[in-house]
Amino acid sequence: MKQRIYIDTSIVGGFFDEEFEKPTKALFEKLKQKEIIFVVSDLLRKELINAPDNVRSLLENYEQECFELVNLTEEAKDLANDYIAEKVIGKTSLEDCQHIAMATINKVDILASWNFKHIVNINRIRGYNSVNLKNGFQTLEIRNPKDLVEYEEN
Repeated sequence: MKQRIYIDTSIVGGFFDEEFEKPTKALFEKLKQKEIIFVVSDLLRKELINAPDNVRSLLENYEQECFELVNLTEEAKDLANDYIAEKVIGKTSLEDCQHIAMATINKVDILASWNFKHIVNINRIRGYNSVNLKNGFQTLEIRNPKDLVEYEEN
């Protein structure tokens, strides 16, 4: 079975960012080869509306079968609010919390992000997973694309 990887907006933008380009493009190559599935949310699509054209249209270059769409439900909103109530993160990071909640509720294999401040951060990951367990959900694997791609041996 293919890994289901939830991506946030930083992954799409990372495709065009010199610092994150190589591992991000390697992850997208795995998508193109149909080795993985990207789980994308309605929130991601909303966030991309104001992005530069190349970022906004990137996902259109891949077949629809490469993606699974999930929606921001009331259950996900409640879980996201729990992260804030438990002080895992502040109120200004609600959308980041909503990404975490959607990935959790939809039982993805991994959430991929380049957001080291609010998402791919060991203390935040522990906090999110503590709240997840407290609410009867499984823990969520959160990684950056460097951890998800294999590099050729020299």
